[in-house]
Amino acid sequence: MHQRHAASPRETARMTTAELRADFLIERVFVPGHIELVYSHYDRMIIGGAMPTGEALALPNPDSLKAEYFLERRELGILNVGGAGQVLVDGTRYELGHQDCLYVGKESREVQFSSHDAAAPAKFYLLSAPAHRVLPTTRRTQAEATPVEMGALETANRRTIYKYIYAEGIESCQLVMGLTQLQPGSVWNTMPSHTHDRRMEAYLYFNLPADQRVLHLMGEPHQTRPLWIANEQAIISPPWSIHTGCGTSAYAFIWGMAGENREYTDMDPVGIGQLQ
Repeated sequence: MHQRHAASPRETARMTTAELRADFLIERVFVPGHIELVYSHYDRMIIGGAMPTGEALALPNPDSLKAEYFLERRELGILNVGGAGQVLVDGTRYELGHQDCLYVGKESREVQFSSHDAAAPAKFYLLSAPAHRVLPTTRRTQAEATPVEMGALETANRRTIYKYIYAEGIESCQLVMGLTQLQPGSVWNTMPSHTHDRRMEAYLYFNLPADQRVLHLMGEPHQTRPLWIANEQAIISPPWSIHTGCGTSAYAFIWGMAGENREYTDMDPVGIGQLQ
Protein backbone atom coordinates (compact mmCIF):
# COMPACT_ATOMS: atom_id res chain seq x y z
CA MET A 1 0.00 0.00 0.00
CA HIS A 2 1.49 3.30 -1.12
CA GLN A 3 1.34 6.41 1.07
CA ARG A 4 0.33 9.91 -0.05
CA HIS A 5 0.89 12.68 2.49
CA ALA A 6 -1.23 15.82 2.71
CA ALA A 7 -0.02 19.06 1.11
CA SER A 8 -1.13 22.60 1.94
CA PRO A 9 -2.37 25.13 -0.66
CA ARG A 10 0.82 27.12 -0.18
CA GLU A 11 3.21 24.31 -1.11
CA THR A 12 0.92 22.96 -3.83
CA ALA A 13 1.01 26.33 -5.60
CA ARG A 14 4.80 25.96 -5.97
CA MET A 15 4.82 22.38 -7.27
CA THR A 16 6.04 21.42 -10.72
CA THR A 17 3.85 19.29 -12.97
CA ALA A 18 5.85 16.19 -11.99
CA GLU A 19 5.40 16.97 -8.29
CA LEU A 20 1.66 17.54 -8.70
CA ARG A 21 1.30 14.20 -10.46
CA ALA A 22 3.36 12.41 -7.81
CA ASP A 23 1.21 13.80 -4.98
CA PHE A 24 -2.30 13.77 -6.43
CA LEU A 25 -2.49 11.42 -9.45
CA ILE A 26 -2.88 7.64 -9.11
CA GLU A 27 -1.69 6.36 -12.47
CA ARG A 28 -2.33 2.62 -11.97
CA VAL A 29 -5.63 1.65 -10.35
CA PHE A 30 -6.36 -1.64 -12.14
CA VAL A 31 -3.57 -4.19 -12.59
CA PRO A 32 -4.58 -7.63 -13.92
CA GLY A 33 -4.49 -10.23 -11.15
CA HIS A 34 -3.68 -7.74 -8.40
CA ILE A 35 -5.11 -5.36 -5.80
CA GLU A 36 -3.61 -1.86 -5.77
CA LEU A 37 -4.03 0.42 -2.72
CA VAL A 38 -3.07 4.03 -1.98
CA TYR A 39 -3.39 5.50 1.53
CA SER A 40 -4.17 9.22 1.49
CA HIS A 41 -3.62 11.30 4.61
CA TYR A 42 -6.58 13.46 3.60
CA ASP A 43 -9.29 12.07 5.91
CA ARG A 44 -7.41 8.71 5.93
CA MET A 45 -9.07 7.62 2.69
CA ILE A 46 -7.76 4.48 0.96
CA ILE A 47 -8.20 4.42 -2.83
CA GLY A 48 -7.64 1.25 -4.83
CA GLY A 49 -8.62 -1.25 -7.44
CA ALA A 50 -9.05 -5.03 -7.65
CA MET A 51 -8.90 -6.74 -11.06
CA PRO A 52 -9.22 -10.54 -10.67
CA THR A 53 -8.23 -12.45 -13.80
CA GLY A 54 -7.76 -15.95 -12.36
CA GLU A 55 -8.04 -16.98 -8.75
CA ALA A 56 -10.09 -14.84 -6.37
CA LEU A 57 -8.22 -11.91 -4.86
CA ALA A 58 -8.40 -11.44 -1.09
CA LEU A 59 -8.48 -7.94 0.38
CA PRO A 60 -5.06 -7.64 2.07
CA ASN A 61 -4.26 -6.27 5.49
CA PRO A 62 -1.20 -4.04 5.05
CA ASP A 63 1.12 -3.84 8.06
CA SER A 64 0.89 -0.04 8.02
CA LEU A 65 -2.81 -0.21 9.04
CA LYS A 66 -1.78 -1.69 12.41
CA ALA A 67 -5.04 -3.64 12.42
CA GLU A 68 -5.98 -7.28 12.93
CA TYR A 69 -7.77 -7.18 9.54
CA PHE A 70 -8.47 -4.49 6.94
CA LEU A 71 -11.99 -3.56 8.05
CA GLU A 72 -11.40 -3.75 11.79
CA ARG A 73 -11.82 0.03 12.03
CA ARG A 74 -12.93 0.83 8.48
CA GLU A 75 -15.80 0.68 5.98
CA LEU A 76 -15.48 -0.02 2.26
CA GLY A 77 -17.26 1.09 -0.91
CA ILE A 78 -16.89 -1.00 -4.08
CA LEU A 79 -18.05 0.02 -7.57
CA ASN A 80 -17.52 -2.28 -10.54
CA VAL A 81 -16.53 -0.59 -13.82
CA GLY A 82 -15.60 -3.81 -15.66
CA GLY A 83 -17.24 -7.11 -16.50
CA ALA A 84 -19.52 -9.06 -14.20
CA GLY A 85 -18.03 -10.35 -10.97
CA GLN A 86 -18.76 -11.13 -7.38
CA VAL A 87 -17.57 -10.13 -3.94
CA LEU A 88 -17.50 -12.65 -1.11
CA VAL A 89 -17.95 -11.03 2.32
CA ASP A 90 -17.60 -13.37 5.30
CA GLY A 91 -19.11 -16.23 3.28
CA THR A 92 -21.94 -14.27 1.62
CA ARG A 93 -21.72 -13.73 -2.15
CA TYR A 94 -22.77 -10.46 -3.77
CA GLU A 95 -23.08 -10.31 -7.56
CA LEU A 96 -21.89 -7.04 -9.07
CA GLY A 97 -22.57 -6.24 -12.70
CA HIS A 98 -21.21 -3.28 -14.60
CA GLN A 99 -21.57 -0.10 -12.49
CA ASP A 100 -23.16 -1.90 -9.53
CA CYS A 101 -22.06 -0.91 -6.02
CA LEU A 102 -21.48 -2.72 -2.72
CA TYR A 103 -21.01 -1.20 0.71
CA VAL A 104 -19.08 -3.42 3.15
CA GLY A 105 -19.49 -2.57 6.80
CA LYS A 106 -16.97 -2.29 9.58
CA GLU A 107 -15.76 -5.56 11.19
CA SER A 108 -16.23 -7.63 8.05
CA ARG A 109 -13.24 -9.94 8.26
CA GLU A 110 -12.89 -11.60 4.87
CA VAL A 111 -13.47 -9.90 1.50
CA GLN A 112 -12.66 -11.65 -1.79
CA PHE A 113 -13.06 -10.48 -5.39
CA SER A 114 -13.58 -12.64 -8.46
CA SER A 115 -14.59 -12.28 -12.11
CA HIS A 116 -17.11 -14.38 -14.01
CA ASP A 117 -15.00 -14.28 -17.17
CA ALA A 118 -11.23 -13.80 -17.06
CA ALA A 119 -11.34 -12.51 -20.64
CA ALA A 120 -13.69 -9.69 -19.54
CA PRO A 121 -12.66 -9.22 -15.92
CA ALA A 122 -14.41 -7.20 -13.29
CA LYS A 123 -12.71 -3.97 -12.26
CA PHE A 124 -13.64 -3.21 -8.67
CA TYR A 125 -12.89 0.38 -7.67
CA LEU A 126 -12.33 0.60 -3.92
CA LEU A 127 -12.77 3.46 -1.45
CA SER A 128 -12.31 2.94 2.30
CA ALA A 129 -12.65 5.36 5.20
CA PRO A 130 -12.44 5.03 8.99
CA ALA A 131 -15.72 3.95 10.59
CA HIS A 132 -17.07 4.28 14.12
CA ARG A 133 -19.97 1.78 14.03
CA VAL A 134 -21.06 -1.40 12.32
CA LEU A 135 -23.52 -1.04 9.44
CA PRO A 136 -24.92 -3.79 7.20
CA THR A 137 -23.21 -4.81 3.99
CA THR A 138 -25.56 -3.61 1.23
CA ARG A 139 -25.66 -3.94 -2.55
CA ARG A 140 -27.18 -1.38 -4.89
CA THR A 141 -27.32 -1.88 -8.66
CA GLN A 142 -27.10 1.03 -11.06
CA ALA A 143 -30.79 0.50 -11.83
CA GLU A 144 -31.50 1.07 -8.12
CA ALA A 145 -29.29 4.15 -7.84
CA THR A 146 -30.77 7.62 -7.64
CA PRO A 147 -30.22 9.35 -11.02
CA VAL A 148 -30.12 13.13 -11.17
CA GLU A 149 -29.90 15.05 -14.46
CA MET A 150 -27.74 18.15 -14.36
CA GLY A 151 -26.22 20.69 -16.74
CA ALA A 152 -27.14 21.50 -20.32
CA LEU A 153 -25.89 20.81 -23.83
CA GLU A 154 -25.52 24.57 -24.35
CA THR A 155 -22.80 24.63 -21.65
CA ALA A 156 -21.35 21.24 -22.67
CA ASN A 157 -21.99 19.70 -19.23
CA ARG A 158 -25.14 17.62 -19.60
CA ARG A 159 -24.63 14.68 -17.23
CA THR A 160 -26.41 12.01 -15.22
CA ILE A 161 -25.39 11.50 -11.59
CA TYR A 162 -26.00 8.13 -9.92
CA LYS A 163 -25.86 8.22 -6.12
CA TYR A 164 -25.15 4.97 -4.26
CA ILE A 165 -23.67 5.58 -0.79
CA TYR A 166 -25.05 8.81 0.66
CA ALA A 167 -27.39 10.15 3.32
CA GLU A 168 -30.61 9.04 1.56
CA GLY A 169 -29.14 5.88 0.02
CA ILE A 170 -26.88 3.16 1.41
CA GLU A 171 -26.09 4.11 4.98
CA SER A 172 -22.44 4.59 5.96
CA CYS A 173 -20.44 6.19 8.74
CA GLN A 174 -18.76 8.84 6.59
CA LEU A 175 -18.24 7.43 3.09
CA VAL A 176 -20.11 9.00 0.16
CA MET A 177 -19.87 7.42 -3.30
CA GLY A 178 -21.47 7.70 -6.71
CA LEU A 179 -20.97 7.91 -10.45
CA THR A 180 -21.41 10.59 -13.11
CA GLN A 181 -21.85 9.89 -16.83
CA LEU A 182 -21.31 12.71 -19.32
CA GLN A 183 -23.75 12.74 -22.24
CA PRO A 184 -22.41 12.65 -25.83
CA GLY A 185 -21.35 16.14 -26.82
CA SER A 186 -20.74 17.18 -23.20
CA VAL A 187 -17.24 17.37 -21.76
CA TRP A 188 -17.31 19.52 -18.59
CA ASN A 189 -17.85 17.90 -15.19
CA THR A 190 -18.61 19.68 -11.89
CA MET A 191 -19.01 23.05 -13.55
CA PRO A 192 -19.69 25.54 -12.01
CA SER A 193 -17.01 24.34 -9.62
CA HIS A 194 -16.99 24.19 -5.84
CA THR A 195 -14.97 23.26 -2.78
CA HIS A 196 -16.02 21.51 0.45
CA ASP A 197 -13.59 22.09 3.27
CA ARG A 198 -15.38 19.53 5.45
CA ARG A 199 -14.40 16.52 3.35
CA MET A 200 -11.90 15.33 0.77
CA GLU A 201 -12.77 13.74 -2.56
CA ALA A 202 -11.31 11.17 -4.91
CA TYR A 203 -12.13 10.78 -8.61
CA LEU A 204 -11.73 7.80 -10.94
CA TYR A 205 -12.05 8.73 -14.62
CA PHE A 206 -13.18 5.91 -16.93
CA ASN A 207 -15.08 5.14 -20.16
CA LEU A 208 -12.52 7.41 -21.84
CA PRO A 209 -11.02 6.28 -25.18
CA ALA A 210 -7.35 5.34 -24.92
CA ASP A 211 -6.24 8.21 -27.16
CA GLN A 212 -8.30 10.85 -25.30
CA ARG A 213 -7.66 12.73 -22.05
CA VAL A 214 -9.41 14.68 -19.30
CA LEU A 215 -7.93 18.02 -18.26
CA HIS A 216 -8.49 17.94 -14.48
CA LEU A 217 -8.28 21.27 -12.66
CA MET A 218 -7.37 21.47 -8.98
CA GLY A 219 -6.00 24.09 -6.61
CA GLU A 220 -7.48 27.17 -5.00
CA PRO A 221 -10.00 29.09 -7.14
CA HIS A 222 -7.59 32.00 -7.64
CA GLN A 223 -4.65 29.70 -8.50
CA THR A 224 -5.83 26.62 -10.40
CA ARG A 225 -3.43 23.86 -11.46
CA PRO A 226 -3.95 21.46 -14.42
CA LEU A 227 -3.36 17.72 -14.68
CA TRP A 228 -3.93 15.62 -17.81
CA ILE A 229 -5.63 12.31 -16.92
CA ALA A 230 -5.88 9.10 -18.96
CA ASN A 231 -8.57 6.41 -18.80
CA GLU A 232 -8.90 4.58 -15.45
CA GLN A 233 -6.62 6.92 -13.56
CA ALA A 234 -7.62 8.49 -10.25
CA ILE A 235 -7.15 11.87 -8.58
CA ILE A 236 -6.91 12.75 -4.89
CA SER A 237 -8.67 16.07 -4.30
CA PRO A 238 -7.86 17.96 -1.05
CA PRO A 239 -10.70 19.60 0.90
CA TRP A 240 -9.43 23.10 0.05
CA SER A 241 -9.20 22.43 -3.69
CA ILE A 242 -11.65 22.85 -6.53
CA HIS A 243 -12.20 19.73 -8.64
CA THR A 244 -13.49 20.13 -12.14
CA GLY A 245 -12.45 18.87 -15.53
CA CYS A 246 -12.94 18.98 -19.27
CA GLY A 247 -12.50 15.98 -21.54
CA THR A 248 -11.52 15.69 -25.17
CA SER A 249 -14.52 13.36 -25.48
CA ALA A 250 -17.39 12.20 -23.28
CA TYR A 251 -16.41 10.04 -20.29
CA ALA A 252 -17.58 8.94 -16.85
CA PHE A 253 -16.15 9.26 -13.38
CA ILE A 254 -16.67 7.88 -9.90
CA TRP A 255 -16.67 10.39 -7.08
CA GLY A 256 -16.13 9.45 -3.47
CA MET A 257 -15.81 11.52 -0.32
CA ALA A 258 -14.87 11.12 3.32
CA GLY A 259 -14.96 13.67 6.12
CA GLU A 260 -17.27 15.07 8.73
CA ASN A 261 -20.38 15.58 6.56
CA ARG A 262 -22.22 13.00 4.45
CA GLU A 263 -24.66 15.48 2.86
CA TYR A 264 -24.20 15.30 -0.90
CA THR A 265 -25.21 18.97 -1.30
CA ASP A 266 -22.63 20.23 1.21
CA MET A 267 -20.44 22.39 -1.03
CA ASP A 268 -19.20 25.95 -1.34
CA PRO A 269 -19.88 27.19 -4.89
CA VAL A 270 -17.19 28.96 -6.89
CA GLY A 271 -18.43 31.22 -9.66
CA ILE A 272 -16.89 30.73 -13.09
CA GLY A 273 -15.75 34.35 -13.03
CA GLN A 274 -13.74 33.66 -9.86
CA LEU A 275 -11.52 31.03 -11.46
CA GLN A 276 -7.98 32.04 -12.34
